Amino acid sequence: MALNRRDLLKSLGGACSALALSKYLKAQANGFLGTRESLRSYEVPNWFRDAKFGIWAHWGPQSAIEDGDWYARNMYMQGSDQYRYHVETYGHPSKVGYKDLVDIWKAAKWDPEHLMSLYKKAGAKYFVSMGVHHDNFDLWNSKYTRWNAVNMGPKKDIVGLWRDAARKNGLRFGVSEHLWISYKWFAVSHGADKTGPLAGVPYDGADPQYADLYHDTDCARVIDKLDWNDDDIPESWKRHYLDRMTDLIDKYQPDLLYTDGHLPFEEYGLKMVAHLYNVSAQLHGGQTEAIYTSKTETDCAIGTCLLDHERGVSDLIAKNPWQTDTCIGQWHYKRGQQYKTPKKVIDLLTDIVSKNGNLLLNFPLPNSGQLDFEEMEVLQGITEWMQINSEGIYAMRPWKIYGEGPSTQVKIVTGNFNEDKQNDLTAEDVRFTTKGSTLYAFVMGWPEKEAVVQALGLASPQQPGKILQVELLGHKGNLNWKQDDAALKVQMPPEKISDIGITLKVDLA
Repeated sequence: MALNRRDLLKSLGGACSALALSKYLKAQANGFLGTRESLRSYEVPNWFRDAKFGIWAHWGPQSAIEDGDWYARNMYMQGSDQYRYHVETYGHPSKVGYKDLVDIWKAAKWDPEHLMSLYKKAGAKYFVSMGVHHDNFDLWNSKYTRWNAVNMGPKKDIVGLWRDAARKNGLRFGVSEHLWISYKWFAVSHGADKTGPLAGVPYDGADPQYADLYHDTDCARVIDKLDWNDDDIPESWKRHYLDRMTDLIDKYQPDLLYTDGHLPFEEYGLKMVAHLYNVSAQLHGGQTEAIYTSKTETDCAIGTCLLDHERGVSDLIAKNPWQTDTCIGQWHYKRGQQYKTPKKVIDLLTDIVSKNGNLLLNFPLPNSGQLDFEEMEVLQGITEWMQINSEGIYAMRPWKIYGEGPSTQVKIVTGNFNEDKQNDLTAEDVRFTTKGSTLYAFVMGWPEKEAVVQALGLASPQQPGKILQVELLGHKGNLNWKQDDAALKVQMPPEKISDIGITLKVDLA
């Protein structure tokens, strides 16, 4: 259906220059409209299917406190650990609020180019910067809010500098947005203590001069609940959200845009996604190279977007590409946090890739913007393994089955927050990837004498056919191996290559 100029201006959020409208019209000639029907024809680009591994910097003003996740919300919740820490360290939130903390974030030792070189060496093929968290603070030179990282805090274009470093190093670039739910998430800033000497004294979020950070007084209606949906969010905020996201897309042209939740606000969210894809097509000769992620399966059931599981894995090989986003610790930096081991990260990566997915891994940065010593050790462990074994990761596709071993007997319901349901993988567990006639078998530990892969036996249900050659990645000498009806059996060389896991490269007839 053709739209007139007035309708187009309305569909673009009501704020559109003649040049922007011209660009929009040009894109629409072969592009997407902001409708479910139009977006059904979207397909995930091959660069993502091939990349498999990305690194994320979930970093912003809340990281400056170095006290973990959701500080900007929990500091207004009497009785929480972060409320107590805030009162003891900074003062009562009726007097010292989140608005007073954003300038603590200095990023004094942040070197995006150095970090990006480390991430590239570790095998990341894409990098994601946080764009804006639930705290309503933009990490770019935002057109629509004074609460941004160029105007306050580090006084740097965090998103822009991350983007420049990523593209200089040949990595695809993404941005995460957590903004849509902010109206409800930040409502607690309009509350007050329920007990104690300051009971009933409003927190600083109730001060109307800071409504552009804490939202208007109507959001106080949702103080006592946080339903992760669009309910109780006014049209004015939805329009403002679309303006902010359009500004972000126009300035940085991300290859990936991550939303923390479902595709929000229906018509507004659909316009945002269509704009993301059409801007990408303008940059890539009419081919959409961008990706939008949603955590709701119904959003991505047919075209539209990429399904993302937060801290979650799949139980089977998925028909469509998907992504796990997870963290080595908490999302925001927390002092003294115990991190995932390199072994745990590689277990997740191989399992996810064997099931047609990608892993997006967050390294939380402290106030300084410099990885701490323990994080560097985790990154180094990942790097060492990837430099030997990543041949079987990139540009691979699932095999007939994703794996074998004890871990495959553990039933995991696909979804979010289930990664801890799977035990650490061992040398009895195998994961598979394939490309052409080459199959990679990841044996997730060091077999003491012999690696046994039952799925590669001549009589196995998978019917692999005859094996022509077997190599052990990282081992330069010949291998002793044999294939019989029961299994492929490979004698291990005397030198141990890795405690994390090894990769058998198998050439099939």
